[in-house]
Amino acid sequence: MTPDLPWPLVDTALRDELVARWSTGRGYHDLTHLAEILDHLVALGAGEDRELLLAAWFHDAVYDDAPDPEERSAELAERLLPPAGVDPAGVAEVARLVRLTAHHRPDPGDRRGMLLVDADLAILAAGRPRYATYVAGVRAEYAAVSDADFARGRADVLRGLLAKPTLFHTAEARARWEEAARANLARELVGLDRAAERA
Repeated sequence: MTPDLPWPLVDTALRDELVARWSTGRGYHDLTHLAEILDHLVALGAGEDRELLLAAWFHDAVYDDAPDPEERSAELAERLLPPAGVDPAGVAEVARLVRLTAHHRPDPGDRRGMLLVDADLAILAAGRPRYATYVAGVRAEYAAVSDADFARGRADVLRGLLAKPTLFHTAEARARWEEAARANLARELVGLDRAAERA
């Protein structure tokens, strides 16, 4: 059964294919993640932006153990959107936005890019139960990595995020999520540091 998610095209067969891709037993990058990003885009006032919604649908459509999932997701959009009736400029914009999610560094004037990246990172501000589920999901996606190596790598990522002047790029996202996200990251980092001390 296809979940009730904002879908900006007439072609529901493509939507169903993407839902299937998001439903392959992943850890964190699953249908819940997709639904949350779409909800966040609506909350940020971008719920009618076709290219932005399509970029959300495609941004982790390819997610496996192989390198460059964002690039492969962008290439998937470039292949599947033209037959669905999306014009070349729209296809190029969706693919560009998908590629931005590899590093989360949109240009300051790139409003669409900033909105997509902020929606993607909004999980960092989730309430404690959802944040714990998110962390467990990320850990599951790195199951082949030892606990010690994962903790070190995760701690490095969190320190890098906390060192940024702001986690979010738009004023709306900062107002909604910055404080809670920093609190979550700091709390998780304390736990990782304690685990490292015990190891």
